[in-house]
Amino acid sequence: MSFPRRLLFVLFAMLLSATSAAPIATRLLKAAPREVKPAPYTIYRTATPITIDGKLDEPGWFAAPSVGEFQFAWYKSGKREQTVAKFLWDDKNLYVSFICQDAHIAGTRTKHDSDVWEDDCVEVFTAPNPDLPMAYFNIEMNVRGAHLDGYHPSKKLTPLETNWNAEGIQIKTSVVGTLNNDSDTDTLWILEAAIPFAAFAHVAKHTRPLPDDVWHLNLNRLGGNTNSQYSQWSPGTSTKPQYHRPQDFGRVIFSDATRPVQEVRDTK
Repeated sequence: MSFPRRLLFVLFAMLLSATSAAPIATRLLKAAPREVKPAPYTIYRTATPITIDGKLDEPGWFAAPSVGEFQFAWYKSGKREQTVAKFLWDDKNLYVSFICQDAHIAGTRTKHDSDVWEDDCVEVFTAPNPDLPMAYFNIEMNVRGAHLDGYHPSKKLTPLETNWNAEGIQIKTSVVGTLNNDSDTDTLWILEAAIPFAAFAHVAKHTRPLPDDVWHLNLNRLGGNTNSQYSQWSPGTSTKPQYHRPQDFGRVIFSDATRPVQEVRDTK
């Protein structure tokens, strides 16, 4: 997909701003920095319609705040490739976007409920009822837009109920680089998704969130063939990589407010 020059510049600047938030000396160290649980993140209503096309060119995305740096609790070696993630919402959907720094973008799975985590992949894990914090959903989405979804109703780490489907989910991706070609250096890939609130209705406290509702939630990234890393918004506390730990989830708060937006002009 080709991007207007101005839009590509802005997307790359958003990615750089995330990595520059940490002190330069810390980012250059090979040892992993101390991981810190993030502050609760506010999800604002979108003031304009969101089209799921993998471009992120709606004013709402530029107005929405980033969740903050992803953290590398199980870092061993290689470059920490950062991720910029944002949320928006309206009466029907939870919208999520990811901009993923990636020098070697890889993905081959295209079928629903395939092992998409083996590809470059991002994930949304959420427990939408704070009274049931161990009942959570996982939606895992790869660079090709294929996804796996499951529901975990119990405290024990038993197999996910993969017969649950996030009905109506929309996912689109775009790549700045070349897919499945390690002979060159890529820049980033983007994933944009709309997840219907109705998919969580049998667990969520409210089918459509009310203002000030709190969900427990985590965002994860993994996969790929070269420089594969595990990173998260809210860092894991297990000794080995394990994303299925709702006790490690962060918190998001739904706001009925919208953020001021500016028109994004195409200066192609």
